[in-house]
Amino acid sequence: MSRPTHILRHEHRVIEQALRALDGMCLNLKCGNDIPPKSLFQLIDFFQNFADRFHHAKEEAYLFPALCHILFENDKGAIKSLIQEHEIERALVAELEKAIKEYSGGDSTAATRFVESAYMYRDRLIGLMREEESFLFRLAESALDESVKSSLIHSFAGKAPADNDGMVDKYEEMAEELEKNWAI
Repeated sequence: MSRPTHILRHEHRVIEQALRALDGMCLNLKCGNDIPPKSLFQLIDFFQNFADRFHHAKEEAYLFPALCHILFENDKGAIKSLIQEHEIERALVAELEKAIKEYSGGDSTAATRFVESAYMYRDRLIGLMREEESFLFRLAESALDESVKSSLIHSFAGKAPADNDGMVDKYEEMAEELEKNWAI
């Protein structure tokens, strides 16, 4: 059986593919090249739905509470900090979406705003994923007992009923395609 942290790490790798595409798009925009708004909106769709509503939602709904219950009963500050980071990332994605709408409407300064927000988003998300993998996931592996880990896997599966309709496959393929088309 897979481990809950293995599932989350795999999702991080998929998110990294989209981040490499984001880097390539930013470089193109900085060089004055046009990016089709459709590709930019596809990237936002990925970040909103896969990275946030799927991946972050699982962490917030299941992993973080399990760790709080067992490890951080007297100090929930570490988990609150992670949730706050997710909130900051959501706000940055909203800024990206706004910049894309302005860019597709012909606003000549929107590309610069997109690139600035994109780099902030990328840096924060990469930092968060590293922190989760180097500390939080290791802690979960060592501190959570097998029954809790099993429960997490079942909860993760229940979080994605749309997965039966190919949602995860769709976003994994989208990340792969975006990376192939835009990563440098």
